[in-house]
Amino acid sequence: DRFSRKTVLCTVSCLKQCSCSWDIDQQKIYNVTVTVENPLGKKTAMDVFNITHRIYPAAPFQLWDACTDTEITLYWKCRNREIELFCQTEVLQPDGKVELHNSSEVHLHFSKVTLSGLQPYTDYTVRVHCAAAGHFWRWSEWSEVQTIRTREAAPSGKLDIWREITPVWGGQNVTLFWKHAPSFRANGGSISYEVTWEKAEDGSEPESVSLSSVYNSTRISIGTHSYRISIMAKNNVNYSLPSILIIPRATGIKELEEGQVNGTDDGIFITWEPKPVYDSYIIDWCNFPMLQLCDLQWKRFEPNTSSALINSAAFIPGVRYSFRVYGSVANRASLLEKKTGYLRELPPLLDPTVEKVGLTSNAVTLSWDSYPTNESQSGFVRGYHVYMSPVQEDCSLKGSKKHVLPDNSVLCKYTIDNPEEKRYTVKHLLSNTKYKLVVKAYTGGGETPIVNFIYVDTPFNSNLLYLLVLLVIVPSLVAALCLWKMKWVKECCCPAIPTPNKSKVLSFKEFKIGSEKVLKVSDCVPDMLTVDKKKGEAQKL
Repeated sequence: DRFSRKTVLCTVSCLKQCSCSWDIDQQKIYNVTVTVENPLGKKTAMDVFNITHRIYPAAPFQLWDACTDTEITLYWKCRNREIELFCQTEVLQPDGKVELHNSSEVHLHFSKVTLSGLQPYTDYTVRVHCAAAGHFWRWSEWSEVQTIRTREAAPSGKLDIWREITPVWGGQNVTLFWKHAPSFRANGGSISYEVTWEKAEDGSEPESVSLSSVYNSTRISIGTHSYRISIMAKNNVNYSLPSILIIPRATGIKELEEGQVNGTDDGIFITWEPKPVYDSYIIDWCNFPMLQLCDLQWKRFEPNTSSALINSAAFIPGVRYSFRVYGSVANRASLLEKKTGYLRELPPLLDPTVEKVGLTSNAVTLSWDSYPTNESQSGFVRGYHVYMSPVQEDCSLKGSKKHVLPDNSVLCKYTIDNPEEKRYTVKHLLSNTKYKLVVKAYTGGGETPIVNFIYVDTPFNSNLLYLLVLLVIVPSLVAALCLWKMKWVKECCCPAIPTPNKSKVLSFKEFKIGSEKVLKVSDCVPDMLTVDKKKGEAQKL
């Protein structure tokens, strides 16, 4: 005691930390001396304080509340009622965010704080601690934690709704889908959905159906007229605002050509031609296009948008996804464009089944007409590669490119850029030769490795046989024939010169054997007379 100089007994307790406590009276200012001593020495510390400035209140207790759909009034009691307290309330939001609310409102038997701006039908976790208002020293311990749920209210916002229309005989089947938009809140524990439809033109009696919270789609059958469809969420308090769709009058189906779109690491990128008449755009697609229940999804975009990156955890490489782009005005949607693409293209799963439809000694015609290029493929088929080579040697056919296999063997490669061209003729082959060949389809993801070949044997070239006949056999026959008819040919081509002794004139009666007679030139009428003017013979004559 600083003023009375009396020593006050202090009971020391050392558990987690050392403390000392004593009873106080009217005296408010104290001088505390703490001495610590061991065999090595002694240490002393002093502090002078006013006990009214060192108040550590007891924790608040007995919490209770009164709430509406957006407010909570929290009440509690304090043991130190003779001290003016300042309290702080901690509010834990559903998203994990912590808010602190200060309060000094104290009544005779309780204190309170009002928490406003809360969400309906939402759990909030609260606790309170207090400190002396006059001279703040430290907070009390926290009160017990209390979880409070606000009351229900009518659903806020609208449902995000969409449709899929299937023409049928005499009308249309409309499958309706809905989901909670980012701005929608159920604001209650028990929720259901009310679907209502009526003709948009003649104001006929509306039809409706109620569905529990486990449903997010339903199918209705309507006529060929234009219909107005509304979907509302309902809880124990009231309905939400209606979401409206206008189904147009049934007309002929407008066929649109599908445009190809490209995938990226983050999704599938889609662009479209914007038009100022529309107030929003919608893109829909199926997460599982190969299944009957394909899990239809849709996404809305602002009117000044002309592109979007569509992503989904369900997208996988090698699956073709189809997208439809709609323009919407006054709750009436019109199909604008169709797109199709892959998150990432993969090589084709199967090679074309090749048939030989024509084979000659120097060419082979191949066909794979049954090969599909539709959505069953793991990529867009961009064309085909035809690989060919003689079995016993590398290939070097005219008009081809070289393709080297991992074993360093060389194939001839031909490229077909049109995926619908499923026939090809390989020319400049050698006759009577065995060839190996394979046809590979390729996509934006490439093609599969070459593993198996098919084999063809080119026939012998009959034209060579004809040439052999012309160049060898025919001349040989001519030579043999000439040899056989040599005498006749000689007589025809080189006739013998007649001798007088063999002349037929000697067979006349005037000529007898052993007789001799000089035949005068005047006795004969020659066909031609040649006079040799050699000097010696002339003299002899």
